[in-house]
Amino acid sequence: MTTEGENARVVAGRYRLEERIGRGGMGVVWRAADQLLGRQVAVKELVLDTSLSGEEARLYREHTLREARAVAQLRHPHIIVVHDVVEEDERPYLVMELIDGGSLAERIATRGPVDAREAARIGVGLLGALRRAHDAGVLHRDLKPANVLVEAGTGRVVLTDFGIAQVAGATTLTESGSFVGSPEYTAPERMSGERTGPESDLWSLGALLCTALSGASPFHRDSLGGILHAVVVDEIRPPAQAQPILPVVRGLLERDPRRRLDAAEAQRLLEEFLATGRMPRAPVAYPPTQRDVPRRVVPSVWKGEFRHATQPSAGAPQTGQRFSRGGLVLTAVVAAVVGAGVSVMALLWRDDGTIGDMPRSPAPPRPSVSASVTRQSTPGTAPVPAPTGASPSAARTAPEGYRLARDPGGFSLAVPHGFTRSPQGERIFYLSPGRTFRIGIRMADPEPGGPLVVMRRADAAGPSTNPGYRDSRVTETSHHGQRAALREFSRNGFTAAEGPRRTVDLCWEEDGRMYEVWVSAPVGRVREAKEYFDAAVDTFVPG
Repeated sequence: MTTEGENARVVAGRYRLEERIGRGGMGVVWRAADQLLGRQVAVKELVLDTSLSGEEARLYREHTLREARAVAQLRHPHIIVVHDVVEEDERPYLVMELIDGGSLAERIATRGPVDAREAARIGVGLLGALRRAHDAGVLHRDLKPANVLVEAGTGRVVLTDFGIAQVAGATTLTESGSFVGSPEYTAPERMSGERTGPESDLWSLGALLCTALSGASPFHRDSLGGILHAVVVDEIRPPAQAQPILPVVRGLLERDPRRRLDAAEAQRLLEEFLATGRMPRAPVAYPPTQRDVPRRVVPSVWKGEFRHATQPSAGAPQTGQRFSRGGLVLTAVVAAVVGAGVSVMALLWRDDGTIGDMPRSPAPPRPSVSASVTRQSTPGTAPVPAPTGASPSAARTAPEGYRLARDPGGFSLAVPHGFTRSPQGERIFYLSPGRTFRIGIRMADPEPGGPLVVMRRADAAGPSTNPGYRDSRVTETSHHGQRAALREFSRNGFTAAEGPRRTVDLCWEEDGRMYEVWVSAPVGRVREAKEYFDAAVDTFVPG
């Protein structure tokens, strides 16, 4: 039995749970004391799905314990050490080494992206870990920055959270119909529910390296349909920062797993880059130079429908990669996901600020009004429509923690409590205390070419108006059913104290006027700023 102590529990008569250091969808991670050996450990308490029947729960526990014991047999300096696997009160617990340091995701969020040499060093360590796991027949299946720990002092990278690992050959859509993994880091073949192997983990590593180098996954989108389209169909564009190790990144992000760069060759290339400062040529050109343009397909997450756009929109790229085996397209992916009963929220859930897969605190709920706004679509696709009956001028309500600001300028939107209004010429700002976060609004007459031309022009002028202007992109989208464009960029602070910042800016036309809403924030606090941006855009009403 698990015994209760003074603010502590003892598991299996040995491990005293002292402090919760993470929580996520799969359970809770504790800092604990191994009372037998007198050492500090991390204990992961796996939470069972209460909707399972008694027999299903038993099978799940057996499956979890079997896979955890397989992981415990792995020995590698870049794989988390599993000391013990125990079951208490019909609940599995994993006892692991305690790493003094945060996750790679935390490092990127607080200190910004890494350079090419550091990315290569991280990649070499993770490739060694994956080769060891794959040789033992274990697939990780959820490789992402949140599941990579960076040890303080030594910089050692440690692959953790094999909680959804699986023996090679198993399917990715389980018998219970749940999807495991993070869509932005999930290989196309896994999206389709096909048999997966070690190659799928290597795709995830390619996406992880892009994130480490640029601060964002190349497959990040604001909707489920956008993510699926980006992973399976859309042209893959590694960030500019990946140029020094581009052959490895492109090789890992090859959609056909049969042609994907293997772990041994990727490790060799990165090790040579670290030794010489030059990237040798990969043995095969990745990806192929000629690609067909597949039909664009985007699901509506509100209606459960598909919209087809056979022609790319203006300004969209005219090339796109295709999964050659079986002509995999997004329709098959969505059909597999929906057929398995996977919920949109389950697919989109991501843990932030994590130890392993466990965030420091539960992610806040998104404002319920967000369904009324069309989210970003991928260039070359039809926009994801708002639900039937949604009205651009419908009344909005402020989510918890916000107030509805009715601005004298003739609009209203939700801003966090404590933000104060600061008009500056044609622009109106709502600023947090200390001006850390800045919500900006601009209204103007429509311009020829519409929002996309306006945002592209602003992007072209970015280096002359913003110090250290970089990592920019402009995406065509829609908002309230109207043409819109989204611009994102980073810049240096106008003062040394301000530091590097990230801005996301939405421009659209509505009722004969052009509107812009943007949020600027320090690079290390982008995720928090994204919540402010979504609330502002979702609740914005002109007039």
